[in-house]
Amino acid sequence: MRNIVLIFLFAASLQGCFPVILVGAGAGVLMVQDRRTNGAYIEDEAIENKALNRIDIQFKDSVHVNVTSYNRAVLITGQVSSFEVKEQIKRIVANVMNVNKIYNELAVAEKTSLSSRSNDALISSNVKMRFVGDNRFGANSIKVVTENGIVYLMGIVSHAEGHAASSVASGSQGVSRVIEFFEYVD
Repeated sequence: MRNIVLIFLFAASLQGCFPVILVGAGAGVLMVQDRRTNGAYIEDEAIENKALNRIDIQFKDSVHVNVTSYNRAVLITGQVSSFEVKEQIKRIVANVMNVNKIYNELAVAEKTSLSSRSNDALISSNVKMRFVGDNRFGANSIKVVTENGIVYLMGIVSHAEGHAASSVASGSQGVSRVIEFFEYVD
């Protein structure tokens, strides 16, 4: 017990490094529970960051775009001003290294409000919490993205797991529709 206290005191003395250590440890736990290879997990993070950065440089605040990558398949959600902008953003994402597939779910519409986005975050949290309580599939093997009440599910699953996850998500409060972008292993 004394050693644990000493470790925490030492880690706390590192100031800015302590949160980095905790985040790194948390990411390591998530990687162990994820069905993607460690390389794919890291590449997915890089894909998301590079795509969002390139979109931000090109469009600034004129669009609301989310980029989610799972096993190099990229889901683009949000709102844009025109079909042309939607296609430009798809091309930007397609030019990011290691992208294998794109699901372009951008809506040509006004940007959603902050309250709508907050509601989407609440829906995603609710779906994830319900996933944890279901033992038919691993909650950490499925990524949940919600945009304007529509829940998108991504992951590497069996058909039975995918069906169960979709069923749980569709029964969650506030969900208007569930769209599956699963990679099946059976």
